[in-house]
Amino acid sequence: MTVLTNRQATAPTHPEAPRSVGMIIKAYIALTKPRIIELLLITTLPVMFLAAGGLPPLWTSISVMVFGTLSAGSANALNCYVDRDIDQKMRRTRRRPLARHQVSPRGALVFGIVLGVLSTAGLWVTTNGLAALLSTGAILFYVLVYSMILKRRTAQNIVWGGIAGCMPVMIGWAGITDRLDWAPLVLFGVVFFWTPPHTWTLAMRYKEDYAAAKVPMLPVVATERRVVLESIAYTWATVLCSLALWPVAGTTMFYPIVAAVLGAVCLWEVHRLLARLNAGKTGIELRPMRFFHWSNAYLALLFLAVAIDPLLS
Repeated sequence: MTVLTNRQATAPTHPEAPRSVGMIIKAYIALTKPRIIELLLITTLPVMFLAAGGLPPLWTSISVMVFGTLSAGSANALNCYVDRDIDQKMRRTRRRPLARHQVSPRGALVFGIVLGVLSTAGLWVTTNGLAALLSTGAILFYVLVYSMILKRRTAQNIVWGGIAGCMPVMIGWAGITDRLDWAPLVLFGVVFFWTPPHTWTLAMRYKEDYAAAKVPMLPVVATERRVVLESIAYTWATVLCSLALWPVAGTTMFYPIVAAVLGAVCLWEVHRLLARLNAGKTGIELRPMRFFHWSNAYLALLFLAVAIDPLLS
C-alpha cells in the first residue's frame, strides 16, 4: 500500500488549465452555457414569425439570432464569474471552466463584458434601439438582480430571476416590429410561469448540491409537498397563459389545439408527481427529472406551433 506524505495528501487537486488553443476556446465557449442558449433561441425565432405574420426578413432574423446568442452568452459567462465559488461545491456545476480553473476569473469577466458590448452594439446597428435596450436589460437583470442578489437570499429566486429568461421573446418581437404588443407579453408570461416548476424539479434532483452551496432553492427550504403543489399551480398558469395567445394574437385553430394537447400532457405529468407523493414516494422515487425533461419538450413544441401558425393563416 502506498503511503501519502502530508504534502501529497494536502496538495491541490485542481486540474491543469488548458494549454492548447483549442482547449482554451472550448473552455470559453463552455462559459456561455450553450445548452441554455439553445433553449432561449427556441423562444426567440418563433416569435419573429408571429411578429412578421409569416416568414420574417432573413437578415433581421439572422442578426437577432446571432447577437441574441452573444447576449445570452454574456449573461451566462458573467453568471459563471459571480457563481465561481458555489459552482465548485455542486456536482452539477463543478465541471464548469471556472470551477476547474480552466479560465481565470478576470478572463471570464472580460469575456462576458465584451460579449455584452458586442451584442448590444450589433442589435442597435442591425435591428433597432428597442431590441438592443431589451437585450442589455436582460443581461443586467440576470447578473445584478438574480445572480448577485436573489439567488443566494430567497427561495423565490428563480421566480423573479426567471424574468431574464423571458426577455428573448420581447427581443425577437421588437427586432421585427420595433415596438411591443400584447402577444409578446402573453408569451413572456408563458415562459415566466413555466420557469419555476421546470427549475424546481431539477433542484429536487440536486437538492443536496444546492444545500451544500447554501443556495435556498425552494426544494432545499420547503417540503416536497409544497414544491409539488407550487409546481402544479405554476404549470396550470403556464397552460392557461399559453391558450390566451389564441384570442390576443388572432391565431388559427392550429395553435390552440396544439397548445391544449401539450398543456394536457404537461398537467398530467405534474399531477403524477403529486400522485407519487401521495403514494409515499419521496426523493428520486418521485421522478422529478421526468417532468423536467418533458417541460423542455413542452416549451420547444409550443413555440414551434407559434412559428408554424402564421404560415397557415
